Amino acid sequence: MTRPITLFTGQWADLPFEEVCRLAGEWGYDGLEIACWGDHLDPWRWDDEAYIADRKAILEKNGLKVWTIANHLKGQMVCDDPIDGRHQDIASDRVWGDGDPEGVRQRAAEELKNTARLAAKLGVKTVTGFTGSAIWKYVAMFPPVGDDVIQAGYQDFADRWNPIIDVFEEVGVRFALEVHPSEIAYDYWTTKATLEAIGNRPGFGINFDPSHFMWQQLDPVTFVLDYADKIFHVHVKESVVNLDGRNGVLGSHLPWNNPRRGWTFVSTGHGDVPWEPLFRALNFIGYDGPTSVEWEDAGMDRLDGAPEALEFVRKLNAITPPDAAFDSAFSTK
Repeated sequence: MTRPITLFTGQWADLPFEEVCRLAGEWGYDGLEIACWGDHLDPWRWDDEAYIADRKAILEKNGLKVWTIANHLKGQMVCDDPIDGRHQDIASDRVWGDGDPEGVRQRAAEELKNTARLAAKLGVKTVTGFTGSAIWKYVAMFPPVGDDVIQAGYQDFADRWNPIIDVFEEVGVRFALEVHPSEIAYDYWTTKATLEAIGNRPGFGINFDPSHFMWQQLDPVTFVLDYADKIFHVHVKESVVNLDGRNGVLGSHLPWNNPRRGWTFVSTGHGDVPWEPLFRALNFIGYDGPTSVEWEDAGMDRLDGAPEALEFVRKLNAITPPDAAFDSAFSTK
């Protein structure tokens, strides 16, 4: 199936937007999933026609299109508790302000609304990102926490995100939450609870990234099939589980490239994600949106890895639509 292959610019935001566009264009990417940090996109300039025209001109000059923009960093701040120095490190001065936690959350929410407005001005239909979570801190469930606390966390998410999604739906844009550790939805069942908490609204769905499923021992193919109507966007990023009796799945507070971690991100196609069955499942559900390369391998130069990943995804996109055997095996799931 022909799908656009894009490069997510979040890991390239240390470079000027023009330079990232030049590189992606020379490598042969179809377009970018543009991050709303660095100098790449500023949601607060959503109504600046000259600014928007400039972004479009840079893309066009390099033969690139945009189907998706991303605002993971500010989305994280909408629900997180606590808000602390970690957030200050990734927040703009405008969102951080005086650092008052509730003020940070409110300003982050306003930026997400502006992100929807900016997407609409760019002709983009999907924004990817995070939501944050008031209850991720309870993931170990000790000291014991009551279900009332967990349910209050989902209600907090709904209360904060419903007004944001109101704006998304008003301007004809969808928000795709990346199911990910530290989010309100981080696995199969928390995704179900999250979608239910927000009333399964049409403007809220999933940015599917299977790399976060492997260390949790989740089946990403089953996830795609079961949440088919909510898969709004797809990240292609690889991970590998490295359990040897000493290394644990929680990572031991070690950096990504430390060999004592129980899992890490690696070069696309060199890890544990079952890519071929996954792309057959994406074909089966009729997903025809972008397949966006998110480069996070700390052990490989990204200038070598990004073009290699492009070729890998091209081969996956060449997998034919499901045959009768696949249809028979998966149509009832």
